[in-house]
Order: sequence, then structure tokens, then C-alpha cells
Amino acid sequence: MTEQQTSVMEQPPAQSPAAPPPAPPAAPSGGPSGKKKKKKRSVVKTVIAIVLVAAILAGIAFGMYQLVFKEDSSLGEPMVDYVMRGSIQSMVQGYGLTKAKDSATITPGTGTILELYVQEGEQVAEGDPLYRMDDSTARDAVTAAQKDVDNAAKQLQNIYDAAKDLTITAPHAGKLLEVGEFKTGDTIGAGTEIATLVNDTKLRLSLYYNYTYENDIYVGQPVTVSIPAIMGELPGKVEAINKVRFISPEGGIYFEVVLVIDNPGTLTEGMDASAGITAGGLDIYPYENGQLKYYETTRITAKTKGPVEQAHLLRYADVTAGQLLVQLGAEDNEAEITTAEAALKSAQEKLETAVKELERYNATAPISGTVLSCNLTEGAEVQSGQGITIADTSTMTIDINVDERNIANVRVGMMVDIDYQGQYFMGVVESVALTGTAENGMSTFPAVVRVDNPEGTMMSNSYADYSFVASQSENCLTVPVNAVKYVSFANIPGIEDLIAAGPADDFTDGVGDMGDMGDMGGMDNMGGMDGAEPMPDGGGDVTVLPAGDGEVVVPVPETYTAGAYAQPLRAVMIDGGVMISSGSASSGSSGGASRPSSAISDDGTGYIVFVRAEEAPVNAILEPDPAWECPEGFWAVPVVTGLSNTTHVEIISGLNEGDEVFIGYATNSSWG
Repeated sequence: MTEQQTSVMEQPPAQSPAAPPPAPPAAPSGGPSGKKKKKKRSVVKTVIAIVLVAAILAGIAFGMYQLVFKEDSSLGEPMVDYVMRGSIQSMVQGYGLTKAKDSATITPGTGTILELYVQEGEQVAEGDPLYRMDDSTARDAVTAAQKDVDNAAKQLQNIYDAAKDLTITAPHAGKLLEVGEFKTGDTIGAGTEIATLVNDTKLRLSLYYNYTYENDIYVGQPVTVSIPAIMGELPGKVEAINKVRFISPEGGIYFEVVLVIDNPGTLTEGMDASAGITAGGLDIYPYENGQLKYYETTRITAKTKGPVEQAHLLRYADVTAGQLLVQLGAEDNEAEITTAEAALKSAQEKLETAVKELERYNATAPISGTVLSCNLTEGAEVQSGQGITIADTSTMTIDINVDERNIANVRVGMMVDIDYQGQYFMGVVESVALTGTAENGMSTFPAVVRVDNPEGTMMSNSYADYSFVASQSENCLTVPVNAVKYVSFANIPGIEDLIAAGPADDFTDGVGDMGDMGDMGGMDNMGGMDGAEPMPDGGGDVTVLPAGDGEVVVPVPETYTAGAYAQPLRAVMIDGGVMISSGSASSGSSGGASRPSSAISDDGTGYIVFVRAEEAPVNAILEPDPAWECPEGFWAVPVVTGLSNTTHVEIISGLNEGDEVFIGYATNSSWG
């Protein structure tokens, strides 16, 4: 018979053993033996208290871990969303420094401010006087500088003239007489006579007629000239009438009449000639004959010194106006011109400096605007650093820097939203740089945004936030970002045929400007990735994110209320890193979607969405890769993505409106 077990608390008390021998009598109170016993009991109590506290804390910690920190190994219930039609925009945001579009700082000269006409905060118009100083010294400096410029210009002109005078040409048509004899290499000096050039195509004849006929002769009147040497007459005309008083030995008073005739080629200077003039039926004759003279006679001389390089001088040779007669050379002429030009430029620069210095003594507003600062005092000496600053704050500019992924979407004239300390403005892109600055693996391009500021609300040298739509699509299909998964199709045969068998909503009409795809497009905008590098633009580009052994870096999921959150989709591990790609669609033009040739990148990767359906969609992957972790009741469908923002991704191909898509697992998380 087995003995029945009894709990410890129900067992009867055991019999006491034999009584021990009586203890020796206690020592008197306060003796050594009493103190030692009390000390031992105190130590034991302390140890027991410490053990009890440690046990209590360990229990609390274990409970907290079980309730809060210990992970639930179950995946939880699948969470779904729907393919919806709408619009999607890719926004670019940042901040920039504001400044007035036009500004100017005026610095006075050295001296005392005699009169000050403006104060801080005043509005001034271009040309308004700002202050007045004693400018006598500055004016003297301008006068002296102007004289230096005039002298330098005159010296340079003399060199130019001398260089021009090295070429000696015929000043008019005619015949060469009394030519000099020069050989190549001969040096002639200034004033040397080269030749006498006469115009013998015409001849002049000076005759004197009695004042009785002064009213019967006029300029242009035709005459007949008689020349005894050729025993003939030639037509001529009155060229000039000179009312001189020539008195003949007989006491007659005569005036001079100058006639001109064309030379038929047989006349020369010194021939006797006379002319009769018919007026009022009367023949009028001169007091006596005259002598023919060349119509024009010019003595040609050298105006500068130089060696003879060419000489074309023949006595009695006929020449035309501008014909080369003698060409002289000039040594070191170019060096002389260069020196004179440099001297003139230096003098002009000194004059400009003197003029600017003079303007500092009686300044006027160079632009219209507001006096932002004025630290001058009337009657006081100007100190270093003092001056007046004027800015036209009615129009402001904001310097921004756009990264290389979005700069292609920034165009001159596009609208930009500006948030300045809670006040909103509309800006316009005024300029975009064509060259970027590379730093930390990313290039940025400076741009300038112009903002109207009629009320002067926006201040200079302060920061303002900006945002603009980089690209957008209208009337397109979208899904939450957590519904899209980037995978490798390496183990999926016939994937191209599945993509080609997509649903009827592929390439839906009305898709707007896709613009640049961005990341995935926009994977790095899904709430952030710890340790993720910024991803480059362009379809099919891939970035490998570092990850530790067994660790997967994934986008932070969208949060939910009611104590639940969506577990993020797991990414596929490739060689110890997570592969994240930019969008597969390329850039498009305004008004239509850019349709990619394939949903698969060159490296065999692409995007899928898990779709809930009782039967497999026509484009479903019937045997998905186990690494994708396709939820039960869902089908893996390849898709072509378009634009994306922080919450949604555009689906260009692969899904229908209203499809139910997987976005993650819901698990409860609470404090008890």
C-alpha cells in the first residue's frame, strides 16, 4: 500500500528531538558577546531585503518583456487596399535664401557730410539726392584726369596720322609735273617735295570786262573762247564773277570774269585766249586777252619721314585720284602704336575712377527702392564702413539648389510655391544653371526664383521654403507604396508573356506627364530608409543597400490607428544587400504617358503586386519565387510603375481599377 502524499502545509508537526543541553548563562548586557550576536542578525536582514528587491525587479522586467517587447512570431492578418483611379504628383521641396532683386550700396568719400537727405525706411526714386559733401578736390582730380585722356588721345592720333601719311597718293586726277627722283631704300624727310600734280582736264581763263556790263554777265552764262594757237574756238561758261576794280591806262574800270573750258587734249597752260559774250543782242569783249591756266595745281610733299619702299613717279604721267605715288616704311611703328594705346587706356581708367570718386561726394540714388540702412550723420566726418544701402524689395529672388534627379523638371517660367514664415507667395523660376556642383555623391544645380513682394512682407537675407511639382499624372491607377514589391524574375520562366497578357486597363487614356520617374519612382520617399543611399533617376537603375547578416532594410510602413500597424513587405536579399530600383518607366512629354518597352530591367528585376482573387488573373505568376513570401489567397502580378510620392505609386500596366491588393500584415501592439 502506497503511502498518501500530503502537502507540506498539511503535514503534522514533527516530534521535537531530545532537548539540547542548557545554554550557558548569557553574558551581562552590554558585554562583547551580546554586541556580536546583534551585528550578525542585522547583516542577515540586509541580505534578505536585497534578494527580495532583486527578485521583484526581475519579475517586473520579465513581465514587461513578455507584454511589450517580445515579438509575436505570427504574421497577423493580411491588410489590403484597392487599386484606385486618381492623380499623383511628384513634389520637390527645399529652402533658399531671399534677397532683393535689385540693391545698391553707396559709400561716401572722405570728408564731412554737409547735408543728408534720406533716412532708413524712406522710399527713394532713381536720381534722388542722398547727401552732399565738399567735392572741390574730387572735381580737380576729374579735370586733371580728363586732360591726361585728351593728351593721350592726341598722341595716339598723331601716330595714326603719321602712319597714314606713309602712303602718298594723288589727291585728284591729273598729270604729274616736276617729279622727284627717288630709289627704293632712300630716306626722305617730312616736307620733301614729291611732285607737282596738275588737273589739265579743264582750263581756266581770267578776263576783265567793263563795269558797264556788270548786270549783263552772270555765273553759268555760256561763252565762246577763241584760242589763236589752234586757230579755233571752244565753248565755255562763266564760272565766277569777282567785282574787283581794275583800272586801265585809258581810265576804264573793269571787273574780273573767270571762265572755264574743257581741254580736248591739245591745250596747255600759257596759251593766249579771249572770249566774247553775247548779251541783249550785243557782243561784249574783254579789255585784253588772257592766258589759259590749269584748272587745279597741287604740290605734293611728304608729311612724315621714312624710307622709300615703292615709287611710281613719271613726268607727264596721267594719274587718277587716290593712285599710289610713293610708299614709305616706318620702323617700330606697331610698338609705338601699342604703347600709345596702353597710355590712353590707362588715362581713361584713371578718369573713370576719378568720376566715380566725385559721385561719392554728391550721391544720387542709383535705383528706386527702400533705404534699408543709413549710418551717416549730417555734420559728422565719414567713418570707414559707413554708407547707404538701397534695395528694391518689391521684387525678391530666392536662391535654391535642385539635385540632379529633379533638375530636368525645372524650367524657366515654371511656377513655384513659396512659404515664407507662414505666408504664401507664388514664385517664378527666373534662371537655371547648366552646370552643377558635385558633393557627397550628388550634384546640385543652382536656380533663381523671382517673387513679387509688393507689400514688402518678405525680408532680405532670410530663409523661405519652396515646393514645386516635378511631374504629375492625371486620371491614372494608383496603389499604396507598401503594395509594390521589387523582386528578381530570374527564376520565373515566361515572365514576358505574363506581362504582355496584362488586363484591359493597361496604358489608360488620360495619363498625364509622367516626367522623370524618380526613385522606384520614389522609393526613397516611402518614409525613409535607414542607411539607404539616394537612388539615381532613370528606369532600371539599381542601388544595393547595405544590410547585416539576416537583416533586411525595408521602407518604414504607413501607420494605422486602433493599435495596429502594417508589417512591411520583406525585400529580397541579394549578396548581403537589399536591391532597390528606380521606376521602370522613362520620361515622357506633356500630354501623354511614356510607355516603357518592358516591365523588366536589363538585370532581370522588376515590380510585383500581390492581388487577392479566387482565380488567378491572366497575368498572374502561378509559381512565384518562395523568397517573395506571397500571402495565402493572393497572386503575384508583375506591374509597370510610374510616378510615386510618399504614399502612393502610379501603376501604368498590370492591374485593374478596384483590384484588392496586399499591403502588409496587421499585428496588435499595446501596453496591456
